[in-house]
Amino acid sequence: MIEIFSSLASGFVTALTPINLMWGFVGCLLGTAIGVLPGIGPALTVAVLLPLTAKVDATGALIMFAGIYYGAQFGGSTTSILMNTPGESSSMVTAMEGNLMARNGRAGPALATAAIGSFVAGTIATALLSFFAPFVAGVALQFGPAEYFAIIVFAFTTVSAVLGASMLRGMASLAIGLTIGLVGMDSISGQARYTLNIPELVDGIEVVLVAVGLFAVAEGLYSVLYEGEPESGRNRMSSLWMTKSDWKRSVPAWLRGTAIGFPFGSIPAGGAEIPTFLSYSTERKLSKNPEDFAANKGKGAIEGVAGPEAANNASVTGSLVPLLTLGIPTSATAAILLAAFQNYNLQPGPLLFQTSGDLVWALVASLYIGNVILLVLNLPLVGVWVKLLAIPRAYLGAGILVFATIGVYGMRQSAFDLVLMFLIGWAGVAMRRFDFPVAPVIVGMLLGPMAEKQLRNALSISQGDWLVFVKQPLSAAIVGVTLLVLITPYFLRKRGVRLSEDD
Repeated sequence: MIEIFSSLASGFVTALTPINLMWGFVGCLLGTAIGVLPGIGPALTVAVLLPLTAKVDATGALIMFAGIYYGAQFGGSTTSILMNTPGESSSMVTAMEGNLMARNGRAGPALATAAIGSFVAGTIATALLSFFAPFVAGVALQFGPAEYFAIIVFAFTTVSAVLGASMLRGMASLAIGLTIGLVGMDSISGQARYTLNIPELVDGIEVVLVAVGLFAVAEGLYSVLYEGEPESGRNRMSSLWMTKSDWKRSVPAWLRGTAIGFPFGSIPAGGAEIPTFLSYSTERKLSKNPEDFAANKGKGAIEGVAGPEAANNASVTGSLVPLLTLGIPTSATAAILLAAFQNYNLQPGPLLFQTSGDLVWALVASLYIGNVILLVLNLPLVGVWVKLLAIPRAYLGAGILVFATIGVYGMRQSAFDLVLMFLIGWAGVAMRRFDFPVAPVIVGMLLGPMAEKQLRNALSISQGDWLVFVKQPLSAAIVGVTLLVLITPYFLRKRGVRLSEDD
């Protein structure tokens, strides 16, 4: 323990040098801006900057890349709350409650709880990273294909159960996402499937493209077609800061979100999306004000923003545990960060703390500093961001469509992608019109290919024995929890508890 404190203190000395502070600030600022823009993610940005930073000191470059990584997670919450347009797929849950709060004059508290929750979760998760990285990595090593598949099925069940007012509609949306996820190359055989002989579909459909289409494009089109200008005072800022009640509801949600996000970030289980959805599910079940939630036609629940945002940032920090201690990336951005390490002839793994201890502890220390930078950078800007609500809805919708088009076209410079994005956008309009939740589509698309791969690997290892999922204690426990999620609503209905509009 004393050795850890000593190494961390040495890391702060390095991270607090003017040049490294500058790189940290640049990374946080870039990350926030990138998170705000739909269609441009931290993985793409870090990849683009890799060749440009070849002559930058390794410590400074990695500090900047880390700042971009977790800064983007916060930036995504800004447009999620103000315009219902997630900059990142992990900000989709925030959009549901945060945008509803903004439409009812509470954009300030929504942005404030997102900023403070990000700081709290990021700081706690960084402390856990500092002191418990080897232990968490050891737990992650226990996960085999059976455990991966079980936890993904659990995520499917939870997402379908809690997003939207109807489990049936949630399952239908999930099925659409799973179907989209099948398009492209088979991950094991390498054969193209469901491409309709369209060359652009051989590599599959980009998740960002679908997310931007369903959220950004659908939001822009829906607002123009079905929503007029808001009623007088609807978007007026009643308060810029959080009330005593907001703090009381947010603090437990921050802590629960951190507790959910960090472990999920430490294992290859779908990035930051799963913990944000699970956090939202938890807050909705534990809330003393369930009538405020979007699914119950409320005005937006602040804990529905606080918990997922905390889980989001804790997950990002948690993903650095297997990256630094095992050399295993658990997200696309972590994979690019691994390439950045290798670009400087550094190999993350058990020996990294011994061979490059000064760099690693400087990077860890920069996470503490980066969380403070993000808080200082973003809280004063709350009043600036909420002025976006004064923009007429027609202009705002047009702006969303422009940014979405630029972002998607910038990925592959493909006109086909633009056509597909707008087709998906119109599908999103139809889903909104008939009250189908769109978030399960993204979850199914993200995790469907992973679930298929782990299922086939598990059955291959067990020689076709389907009981492999209940023979392993860890996967059996996850399967048991999944069954509880499925059967609990049935018993509640038996007792006369109405759960959704379809009951």
